[in-house]
Amino acid sequence: MKPRLRTLADLHIPWMREYGGRHEYDGVIQDLSPQGVASALAALPQGVMPAQTYDEALLRTHEHAAHVYYGEIGMHRRNPLDHLLNLDLSCYARHYAPEAERAAARKAHLRQWPEACDAAITALDALSAPVAQALLGSFEGLTAGLHPDDAADAKALAAHERLMKHLRHSARHGEPSGHLGTGTLATLVGASEALDIDLSALEAKAAIERARMQALLEQSCEQYRPGEPIATVVNALNKDHPNAQDVLTQAQELTKAVLEWTKHSGLVPYADGKCLVEQAPAARRTGAAMISWAAPDEDDAAAIFFITPPENTWPVTEQEQWLEQFSATTLPVICVHEVAPGHFSHSRALRRATSPERRLLPGHVFIEGWAHYAEELALEEGFGSHDPRFGIGVALEALLRITRLRCAIGVHSGALSHDAAQSMFMHDAYLSRAAATSETHRAVFDPTYGRYTMGKIAIRELRARAQTRWGDTFSLARFHHALLELGSPPLGLMDTILD
Repeated sequence: MKPRLRTLADLHIPWMREYGGRHEYDGVIQDLSPQGVASALAALPQGVMPAQTYDEALLRTHEHAAHVYYGEIGMHRRNPLDHLLNLDLSCYARHYAPEAERAAARKAHLRQWPEACDAAITALDALSAPVAQALLGSFEGLTAGLHPDDAADAKALAAHERLMKHLRHSARHGEPSGHLGTGTLATLVGASEALDIDLSALEAKAAIERARMQALLEQSCEQYRPGEPIATVVNALNKDHPNAQDVLTQAQELTKAVLEWTKHSGLVPYADGKCLVEQAPAARRTGAAMISWAAPDEDDAAAIFFITPPENTWPVTEQEQWLEQFSATTLPVICVHEVAPGHFSHSRALRRATSPERRLLPGHVFIEGWAHYAEELALEEGFGSHDPRFGIGVALEALLRITRLRCAIGVHSGALSHDAAQSMFMHDAYLSRAAATSETHRAVFDPTYGRYTMGKIAIRELRARAQTRWGDTFSLARFHHALLELGSPPLGLMDTILD
């Protein structure tokens, strides 16, 4: 890599290793100690200067965002999520290299746990109680598969317990609010998107989008069960879900279907590659589903679409509520989002991006916004057209993401309590109490999880501008090809495609 890109990559090692395919980082843990972060930031250029090319603008946006994230805001001091990703061993599960090679990298990674755990304890001096509480379970899951009778594992387990002690103490005695504040939240989001963010304007756009998606829900429910109240229809549909043992099988069947439909639709530039469906490892069960794709800078291999069934130790009622996320209404939409034409399709385009900056630098709002945009795109272009439940699912998933945006702003401004946020998810997004609780916890440790709706709105707005600018030469295939050629662009740089 070019020196400036390498300096940025050193600040994002977990991402570069797994989602960039830079396997020189295998077995390497990022130095997230205060001294390590300060040293890495000192090597980056300061400020955002004018750029002559898109790739240069992309590089400078990410350099500025790193200064804001680690320097100005100090998220590695406030939030253990970066440290969780830094320790996570499940990145070596995907078959990107021979098993022996991956096992050796995993072992080297594990040997660095003591140093990394102690660095996390030192760094996390501004950890609030709600953030610590929300991530305790995920940190506990990091040790799955480790054995205390193995010497290396025993050292890692001892270091992990030191970190857990610190997290538990923060969960009991840390600052009680966990609020970033509206100014900090706007700065955090805006820096990575090359935009000045007005949260009030963003809330207004979210309100318009909510009304649009509520109308889609009402229309689809009326088509499915005329005359019945929406809540009654949604509640009945939520109960139509597979059991914990059958979730993977149904996800595998739907994954095959969305891949085949996307290939024949011509909506995205590339429809090759292989995607497996597997149960999520313990450290990756903070959400219902996620994908680990074949990364741009590695040999091609199968992506893994991870599904998180409920734990069999949970009460039966909580297991049932969790499974509602995989209902026959919503699971097809999740597969479109995670696989095709969503994340998996995006990953296939990243492998063909024309510069290392485009292949490797992640615009997280675009990444999630594209996959969320793909859900409604599939509905518009006829996937599931024979079954109004797909339209219901698209609307419900959109209402969930819109509520995330509203909840993130409300929680981090201090305007929304935990109970009020939970009620919002149950009322506005039609979630069960268990799912609403999980979403509310996520708002605390993932303050930018409104990125789904933010990205989708921006892509749809850009599509409208492209239709006007390109006129008769506009097509969805042309628009998507031009957009995905940018890699994972910051929203403020997407208009590049118009010229």
